[in-house]
Amino acid sequence: MEGKRVRSAVVFLFMLGFFIGQSQANFKDCYKSCFIVCVARPPHNPFKCATRCLKSCFLTTLDAQSNPQHYFCNLGCATSLCSNISTIENPNGEKVDACVNSCDGACLSSYAPTKN
Repeated sequence: MEGKRVRSAVVFLFMLGFFIGQSQANFKDCYKSCFIVCVARPPHNPFKCATRCLKSCFLTTLDAQSNPQHYFCNLGCATSLCSNISTIENPNGEKVDACVNSCDGACLSSYAPTKN
């Protein structure tokens, strides 16, 4: 009985650590892994995969609820400027991350809260 409790506790802590680690994943790692998995599946379309992964990884790294205008500005900018950087051979995670970060700066200045 005691061994079952210890094993359950170890499994629980392992899963908790896994989910905490996933929630703290950065955009670059999320994008690269998403893109690699996506282009491995037919129809192997890098543009569609880039768009899908930009959207998916934005949902995990940005808080869309706190400022929806900023979120959609970032997503629109990244989709239009950054989705053509990746190829089937190379997701170029570092370049996509830099491109996305440049969008964030532009969107922050566009949608900064104003004081009345």
